[in-house]
Amino acid sequence: MRKLMIVITLLLMATPAFAKKNCEELKAEIDAKIQAKGVKAYSLEIVPNEQVKDRKVVGSCDGGTKKIIYTREK
Repeated sequence: MRKLMIVITLLLMATPAFAKKNCEELKAEIDAKIQAKGVKAYSLEIVPNEQVKDRKVVGSCDGGTKKIIYTREK
């Protein structure tokens, strides 16, 4: 039981680190995944939450203050 409490405590302490991921780093990871699927014509853009509107969000970064937007180009 004590080991379980230690694991839970460590996971809770690590959670803020995941939520505050650097936007450029996350964008690069998403870009690599999209390219691995063979998609050629697209763009990724980092925008503040207020500018998202109805665009497709593929990631959240900087503690949830910014979003990464995916746009498929023709």
